Amino acid sequence: MSLIEVRNLSKEYFIAKRQEGMWGAVRSLFHREYITKSAVHDVSFSIEAGEVVGYIGPNGAGKSTTIKMLTGILVPTSGEVHVRGLIPYKERQKNARQIGAVFGQRSQLWWDLPTIESFELLKQVYYISEEQYRKNMDTFAEILGLHEFYQTPVRQLSLGQRMRADIAASLLHNPSILFLDEPTIGLDVVAKERMRTFIQEMNKERGITVILTTHDMSDIEKLCKRMILIDQGRVMYDGGLSTIKDHFGKTRILVVDLEQDRPDLRIEGAELIREEGPRKWLRFNREEFTAAQIIQKVSERAEIMDLSLEEPEIDSIIRQMYQEGYENKKANPSV
Repeated sequence: MSLIEVRNLSKEYFIAKRQEGMWGAVRSLFHREYITKSAVHDVSFSIEAGEVVGYIGPNGAGKSTTIKMLTGILVPTSGEVHVRGLIPYKERQKNARQIGAVFGQRSQLWWDLPTIESFELLKQVYYISEEQYRKNMDTFAEILGLHEFYQTPVRQLSLGQRMRADIAASLLHNPSILFLDEPTIGLDVVAKERMRTFIQEMNKERGITVILTTHDMSDIEKLCKRMILIDQGRVMYDGGLSTIKDHFGKTRILVVDLEQDRPDLRIEGAELIREEGPRKWLRFNREEFTAAQIIQKVSERAEIMDLSLEEPEIDSIIRQMYQEGYENKKANPSV
């Protein structure tokens, strides 16, 4: 069995239907009608030990609902979920000891206490030995710079500092699985890079399996080799980033700096999509023409001073997938 097994998982909510007017309000006291909302529908996937998987989708797609079922916070309406052989909602305490979780907008730290005291309390909660505690704190402090704000109350930490403290707290008890829900939201560029580096090191050195939900596609590109794309509660795609890029990222952009401006520059097989004086951006289909062929065509029309190639960004590819109503079978013909 894989580390995480999800089979035909569904979650439905029953929302009370609002009756209009005073008499409607009175009737609802005696006979309330409900609307069924499906948050997750028939989701299946497996995750192996040591993987870093991006679980992405638009707001309301079902990402957080899925994560909450994997952590045992929510009970599925139907289907099966096993995390290291445990059913999370039936064995919440056992499951909590083998997982760590960071939710970008919530903290597991005690708001009014100095940061170091939150770590001391978590040591007691998880029955962490003194040796393990000291070893982990030394490692986390060195990589994340925790010593800078040990004595600062959590409420006074900056967002970047709090996220660093939260991810350290989630790994204090040596979990084998780490759930990250928007871990870099609101962070500046430096703080994001620090967080990503730490996640990579924990995955590489400790073999921690990471499931990451995020709206920042840079997180996906830098951390994940595999991506599960969910929309309206259903899995649209499950596979490698390279497959997505091969399927949707067929265009490349050639940026050329010409010796002299050529406003009339027209190249067969390429579209002029932007220009700033002698600098031109030419988009072409890599399945129809190679970069060398386009460069040759440009050099026949003008003197090239410098050039570079730009690959399509993953977020633009994801947008294209949604616009075209992408289905899993398109990139996985065998599914």
